[in-house]
Amino acid sequence: MLFLIVAFILCLPLVLFALSNTEVVRLGLWPTDYGLDVHLSLAILVAMAIAFLVGALVVWISELGQRRRARRAERAVRLLEAQIEALKARAGVSMALPPTA
Repeated sequence: MLFLIVAFILCLPLVLFALSNTEVVRLGLWPTDYGLDVHLSLAILVAMAIAFLVGALVVWISELGQRRRARRAERAVRLLEAQIEALKARAGVSMALPPTA
C-alpha cells in the first residue's frame, strides 16, 4: 500500500506536466527529411527517460571495477578466516576473549 502511495505522489507531477503541454511539435532527423509529430510532453518525457537510462548505464559500467575488487577482497577474507581456523585447530588454543573486570 505504501508503494502505491509513493508511486502516486511521484507520478502526479508527470501527469500534470503531460496534461499541461499538449501542443504538437515536429521532431526531425537532420540529414534526412524524416519527421515525427508528437506531443511536446511525450517528447520531453521520452528524452528524460532515455537520459536517465544512459546515466544509469554509465554508473553501472563505472562500478564494475569496484565490484571486482570487492569480490577479490571477500575471497581473500574467506581464505584468511579459513587459515585462522586451521591455525587455531592445529595449536589447540581457544581464542576466547579474556574476562574483563
